[in-house]
Amino acid sequence: MFTLKPTHIALAALLSATATQAFAQDQEVEFGTLATAEEIAAIDIDIMPDGTGLPEGSGSYAEGQEVYEWACSACHGENMMGVKDLGAPALIGGRGTLATDAPVKTIESYWPHASTAFDYIRRAMPMNAPGSLSDNEVYAVTAYILGKANIISEETTLDAESFELIEMPNQDGFVEDPRPGSY
Repeated sequence: MFTLKPTHIALAALLSATATQAFAQDQEVEFGTLATAEEIAAIDIDIMPDGTGLPEGSGSYAEGQEVYEWACSACHGENMMGVKDLGAPALIGGRGTLATDAPVKTIESYWPHASTAFDYIRRAMPMNAPGSLSDNEVYAVTAYILGKANIISEETTLDAESFELIEMPNQDGFVEDPRPGSY
């Protein structure tokens, strides 16, 4: 019967590691492609909580209702309460529930900044075509959601300047990040 001594095992491991390292150094891994400037710009995350970095454009509650109907309601429901079978969350409601045993996290109850909603909708929605909404459509659907949540008036037209005036219900519900330059 053949048995390996501990020195043989150590030598085999050393040779294996050395061969693997040599192979890795000699091989170029070629997969994927470099992102283009347009692709990078499409996911640019420079919208800050205070609204700095919001794009030009505007949108009203009424315009947002139309956008919501064709771009959002299939997942989030006609009443913005989500479609559980799809895993789509409710967008409104839940105020005062965060400290309870059954917190309801929505844009209305949880998110501290309206600009975060704009940024998320702009980059990630609709789920089947993220980033496909124009800036005006994103402003409009954000106005519609915030209006339905009674955070802004249904008469408000959102644009980069008006975001500074929005007070979210949970704006004081988070601890400030103490690092320099952070929001």
